[in-house]
Amino acid sequence: MSAISLPLFTVGLDQSKPSPSSSSSASLYSPFSPSRNRFCSSSLHCISSCHVKPARASTSESIHETSTIMFDNNDSSDSTAFIIRARNRIGLLQVITRVFKVLGLQIEKATVEFEGDFFIKKFFVTDSHGRKIEDHESLNRIEKALLEAVTGGNGAASVTPASRGIVVRRAGLVADSGERRAKSERMFHLMDGFLKNDPISLQKDILDHVEYTVARSRFSFDDFEAYQALSHSVRDRLIERWHDTQQYFKRKDPKRLYFLSLEFLMGRSLSNSVINLGIRDEYANALKELGFEFEVLAEQEGDACLGNGGLARLSACQMDSLATLDYPAWGYGLRYQYGLFRQVILDGFQHEQPDYWLNFGNPWEIERVHVSYEVKFYGNVEEETVNGKKCKVWGPGETVEAVAYDNPIPGYGTRNTINLRLWAAKPSGKLDMESYNTGDYINAVVNRQRAETISSILFPDDRSYQGKELRLKQQYFFVSASLQDIIRRFKDSHSSFDDFPEKVALQLNDTHPSIAIAEVMRVLIDEEHLDWNKAWDIVCKIFSFTTHNVISEGLEKIPVDLLGSLLPRHLQIIYEINFKFMEELKKRIGLDYSRLSRMSIVEEGAVKVFKYCHFLCFTTHIRMANLSIVCSHTVDGVSKVHSELLKTRVFKDFYELWPQKFQYKTNGVTQRRWIVVSNPSLCALISKWLRTEAWIRDVDLLSGLQEYSMDANLQQEWRMVKKVNKMRLAEYIEVMSGLKVSVDAMFDVQVKRIHEYKRQFLNILGIIHRYECIKNMEKSERRKVVPRVCIIGGKAAPGYEIAKKIIKLCHAVAEKVNNDTDVGDLLKLVFIPDYNVSIAELVIPGSDLSQHLSTAGHEASGTGSMKFLMNGCLLLATVDGATVEIVEEIGADNMFLFGAKVHEVPALREKGSSLKTPLQFARVVRMVRDGYFGYKDYFKSLCDTVEGGKDFYLLGYDFASYLEAQAAADKAFVDEEKWTRMSILNTAGSARFSSDRTIEEYAEDTWRIEPCKCPL
Repeated sequence: MSAISLPLFTVGLDQSKPSPSSSSSASLYSPFSPSRNRFCSSSLHCISSCHVKPARASTSESIHETSTIMFDNNDSSDSTAFIIRARNRIGLLQVITRVFKVLGLQIEKATVEFEGDFFIKKFFVTDSHGRKIEDHESLNRIEKALLEAVTGGNGAASVTPASRGIVVRRAGLVADSGERRAKSERMFHLMDGFLKNDPISLQKDILDHVEYTVARSRFSFDDFEAYQALSHSVRDRLIERWHDTQQYFKRKDPKRLYFLSLEFLMGRSLSNSVINLGIRDEYANALKELGFEFEVLAEQEGDACLGNGGLARLSACQMDSLATLDYPAWGYGLRYQYGLFRQVILDGFQHEQPDYWLNFGNPWEIERVHVSYEVKFYGNVEEETVNGKKCKVWGPGETVEAVAYDNPIPGYGTRNTINLRLWAAKPSGKLDMESYNTGDYINAVVNRQRAETISSILFPDDRSYQGKELRLKQQYFFVSASLQDIIRRFKDSHSSFDDFPEKVALQLNDTHPSIAIAEVMRVLIDEEHLDWNKAWDIVCKIFSFTTHNVISEGLEKIPVDLLGSLLPRHLQIIYEINFKFMEELKKRIGLDYSRLSRMSIVEEGAVKVFKYCHFLCFTTHIRMANLSIVCSHTVDGVSKVHSELLKTRVFKDFYELWPQKFQYKTNGVTQRRWIVVSNPSLCALISKWLRTEAWIRDVDLLSGLQEYSMDANLQQEWRMVKKVNKMRLAEYIEVMSGLKVSVDAMFDVQVKRIHEYKRQFLNILGIIHRYECIKNMEKSERRKVVPRVCIIGGKAAPGYEIAKKIIKLCHAVAEKVNNDTDVGDLLKLVFIPDYNVSIAELVIPGSDLSQHLSTAGHEASGTGSMKFLMNGCLLLATVDGATVEIVEEIGADNMFLFGAKVHEVPALREKGSSLKTPLQFARVVRMVRDGYFGYKDYFKSLCDTVEGGKDFYLLGYDFASYLEAQAAADKAFVDEEKWTRMSILNTAGSARFSSDRTIEEYAEDTWRIEPCKCPL
């Protein structure tokens, strides 16, 4: 049996030759040309051509050939012949036929021939009336579309060898034998096309995956197995787009963004993927004919909880927007074996259990066993002479392997599918073999466990030295692997680091990845042998830093002894950076030692007394935020209020030194996840009244709802959508807790991480006050009370005792309130355990009122409020974080504001115990302290945090205005028409808080990257 020749080649962009066909003629409106290149015609029969370097074969010869597009009206009496000569590639035939279809042309017949490495395809086409095309303008238009389709919008491509031996195999078409030509033709016929999305094709794909991937009989499989097969079928289509996108990026060689984040709270992928691919209905219909419901299978998917809270969910939203807006970007993070802990409530107390999210596999990820990098720890640094130049050499004491797992992220309304690459830690094969060869099997197992621990746990408890060490290991592990991958990709196409800042943008999502700064310096100086000044110049041009902190005490610091032990070379580099920065700073501000101390990257800490030794020691730390500011070209806050706090408090000294560095980009959330996926009924209603679905990509169109906010028909439909969503939530509450709630009541929700500054305690005290008022009412008065279902959800950090006591208090109050027959349906309190993205997609659409109670000045942004806003939920909030900008968009009349302002908080805290609090507050706290809800001794320390001058978060001061805001919400809810109008205006005013807008601002002002849209 003879085999087809498979020469090796790699593809890269050749910018050395300008396209010979560029012109200023009017460009064709065409979906095939994101770059809008323009081409001219040269003659009637040979309209234009583009020069393409062929693939480099195993020899060193390079044959220059030409791709051409020609048309001929003499070949047939009733049709026009278009002759296309080009090098074949997967999907090209389908792209060409789509060009004809989009332009309204009909293909009467077609032939294909082979000429060496090229094919010649001849299409006989007619216009929509069945006639040949003779108009020159039309011929030019068709020719331009075909040329851009064949070249992918790129007039020249070159072939260059990969620097790391990464190669692609292609079918050889050089032989002249008929047998080999037939084999090649058949191969291209099989490869030339994408997976089909008609019901029969989808059903076949799903059943094939049931049998061949899941390894179950196609005649007997359950819902979970059907979900797995469905997910693999969807992933196949993602991979097609992912490959096309990455090849296009490689060919165009744009500046790329690399988003470094230790957390990505992705949630479920199935629904989001099929909606972004535009084939949700097709899959639903195909599954229905197989006897399955799409919604039921979607519920089989678990959450990928690889993060906690707003920062992690923000990262996921930004990846969705980067893909949708066609930006060339990669995300990098850690593939934790265990996600954020699973919260279990027993007798009202929180218990943590491991989140075994990978137990049943993850069909969305692609393991890249061939993409792995060595990551080093410990050891020592020695000085050696190389080529007459002294350089530092880091000899590691431990090495582990970082293995890549890729997760395709599809954009909406585009073919672009970008990549989220997560790293898993594996033991070094060399160490394993050494242990096995010497018979030390136990040590081999220990080495494996020690290595895999790095990517095992999200948020290790860092109160101990071992916890701090593991956290730093995680940070460096993912940073080192990511940078090796980034630099390898850059070197594949470039020979000099002079181009690095023009091709690479590195985004630090908070300080967790900031050790990347020292790592880039180490690689450039120690491995690439650049001098310090050149390496420093590159580093300062590629890094941008977004901080989410609002207080200096929360900024990350790493003990010097820990950093010196784990990463000795990096500590040397950080000291050198700090020395040079301090010397430069002295020239700028003089010998102001207080300010120099505050701005230093190295913090000389307080005296540490060793208990059993008779000596003192100064504890020294590395301030990672200071390192990030010094080395980044841009420092971003995440809201207008947050930006002011950074400038005036947290980083005041740095702002005065470099005001041009400081910007802000208000955070946003993606409407595709938080309306289209989580609230399909509202999505359909919005599209109906706006008469378009374009708002899903162009979210500014939502403002068009404002003109209909008083329309009685829209209001009625709006209320119906809300009621259906409340019914879904009520059913979930009953299944989860056994408690039946009325959908006619106001669903009052506070769902977020449990923390003192987020003030869930204030919410519970308000519920106690409401309960007491209802108990003291006459029966006739109770008929006037607005019924409420109060819903609280969120997780407390395992070591955060006060937060855990807040959860227990919530359950204790719920036990009393929900079983009080005097109160009945007027007041119910529900705690939703194990709150995550999937539960949020159920809770947020069904909410009437959402509470955001953080003490002013403590919330950097607050993306949770944006999700509720998009879904038409009214907000009861302090003027904190992004709430200030929400007020600017929808007006204070359409929400319920209360509490002290940011500028008032410091003065109020100074008053301490002299600060007066209302009697209602003292009474409800006394009820808790006196054991009205049980557990008197247990709740004592919780009550102590708000009495006796210890009320740091000002619950007592804000309590009166909080009750006033609650009363205003009750009054508005009774007025059904007013409430609905406010709800509509909330959704209409939410466009500003889309992550699409956030990403566009980052791309233009910080990263300086351009869209790179993959042709259809």
